[in-house]
Amino acid sequence: QVQLVESGGGLVQAGGSLRLSCAASGRTFSLYAMAWFRQAPGKEREFVADISWNGGTTYYRDSVKGRFTISRDNAKNTVDLQMNSLKPEDTAVYYCAAGSSPFAGGEYDRWGQGTQVTVSS
Repeated sequence: QVQLVESGGGLVQAGGSLRLSCAASGRTFSLYAMAWFRQAPGKEREFVADISWNGGTTYYRDSVKGRFTISRDNAKNTVDLQMNSLKPEDTAVYYCAAGSSPFAGGEYDRWGQGTQVTVSS
């Protein structure tokens, strides 16, 4: 069973930056794709970005392309989300997720508790 713990959320002004980090334990981290999702109040959880087992493939939702960057460190069992040029519409609880395969673009079935990101205008 994998455990995922997010950190790095907080309050930031529009145009600012935050870096989220997710620490994984409990299974071989380097074998699986990882992702970030988010859920805003009153909305469904949505995909933000994911990364393949070796970091060679990444996908992003259109609204964050060019502003967010996902990365992973398999030696440290961490996956990060660097968020730049933040907008109020990025406000949400951000969740780290672990995939059931090595490849990005697949299914995610393990979730962290989430970290709140609030962007003020």
